[in-house]
Amino acid sequence: MTSATNRLHVGDALITLRRFPTESVDMCLTSPPYFRLRDYDAPGQLGLEESVDIWAATLREVCREVHRVLVPTGTFWLNLGDTYTTHARQGAPPKSLALAPERLARLLQEDGWILRNKIIWAKPNPMPTSVRDRLTATHEVIYVFAKQPRYFFDLDSIRVAHVSKPGSPPGNRSRRPTAERWRGPNADSITGLVKMKARGVVGHPLGKNPGDVWTISTSAGKGSHHATFPESLASRCLQAGTPEARCVACRKPLIRAVHRLGETATRLALKPSCEHRNGTEPGIVLDPFMGSGTTAVVAERLHRQWIGVELNSDFAQEAFDRISSARASPAA
Repeated sequence: MTSATNRLHVGDALITLRRFPTESVDMCLTSPPYFRLRDYDAPGQLGLEESVDIWAATLREVCREVHRVLVPTGTFWLNLGDTYTTHARQGAPPKSLALAPERLARLLQEDGWILRNKIIWAKPNPMPTSVRDRLTATHEVIYVFAKQPRYFFDLDSIRVAHVSKPGSPPGNRSRRPTAERWRGPNADSITGLVKMKARGVVGHPLGKNPGDVWTISTSAGKGSHHATFPESLASRCLQAGTPEARCVACRKPLIRAVHRLGETATRLALKPSCEHRNGTEPGIVLDPFMGSGTTAVVAERLHRQWIGVELNSDFAQEAFDRISSARASPAA
């Protein structure tokens, strides 16, 4: 598999993915063409379907191939934006949100994907609009899907600094947290938080969970591609979803345990989660709609392997040039 990585394939995503080995990549991070928002001037392109349901059904087939090529512990990070319909035949009354991301997500759930997160990518610098009868759209979503309940997710690599300051523990430490009767059966427990507060600790010593609202500025277009994924956004996804290393034999990810000493913690060296001793290799991220090449550039910066697919040959050449330039940069 290693010889086929760090390579950009030019062609149709569905057809190209069908040639990839089963259970061979660790993560998929991609942003496919949104419904009727861009014309990429390429025969066979996605995004200009007559209705949002046809768009979702077409992408569903690509996502089924993504499911096949992901390792069992792999995750699928899917960036999508919505649009407003202009005619009822597009799947909703004119001027209505098409709910394109939600329609595709529901189909993927029917296919067995486990939807673990809906990350809101909040844009502090959205594209200006002259619309006067609704609010400006300032966010997109990133769905995080898993193939099975237990999967690779490196939360510690993307923790952020705590805002709250440690306080003094209350005088009565023997008091136990009581159950909150108003919580429903599916509500999250706050027992751990109550215990930490009782010790005067604000949270995990490595930082807090960044949550599912990420405020990240959009980036300028790269070359002739007008829908560029911000590198900082791709970096956070990749660090959490693509392992630093995996077993060459069984492709299971290596894991960093955390050593806790009092209220401090240190991440330990990578350790295998299997019994093989055949060596390791960097984890692999797949982007079947590579566009301007952001996934590849960030993957190499983070010392991961990547595989890309791009239908438009002009975009592919520009992405290749960008990747090559990043390799030659001192900051790479």
